[in-house]
Amino acid sequence: MIIYAALAVIAGLLVGLSRQINGRLALSTSAMESSFWNHFVGFVFITCVALIIGGLFAGEPQASPWWAYLGGPIGVIFIAAGSWLIPRIGAAQTAMLIIAGQMISGVVLDIVMGAPGSQWVRAFGVALILAGMWVARGAPKKN
Repeated sequence: MIIYAALAVIAGLLVGLSRQINGRLALSTSAMESSFWNHFVGFVFITCVALIIGGLFAGEPQASPWWAYLGGPIGVIFIAAGSWLIPRIGAAQTAMLIIAGQMISGVVLDIVMGAPGSQWVRAFGVALILAGMWVARGAPKKN
């Protein structure tokens, strides 16, 4: 179990680093162009890795429902939004708001899908995250 938790933390660190790098690229280009290059370079990278280790076309894509492919457009919006936000509100604030959105959608999806466990406890956890974000935002700057 510890290896899975470590991998999740590493993935989270990489997401933060990726957002920061794409935010910097967006300063020189635009959020949309930054998103384009993120996905283009990622496509080339994953293609090379998959060709080397195998598994690029190992499944049956036609067996998936149409909506299973919406992750691509949603990912493009996510990357572009993060690239646009980081230079404007900072990496930490962007990350906290993204995590809040993920937690809210996670609780909603758990409720809709009937996941086991207390929905009230999950909702309370999200409320605590939102309260923590409000506290962490700090006092407004005075000019």
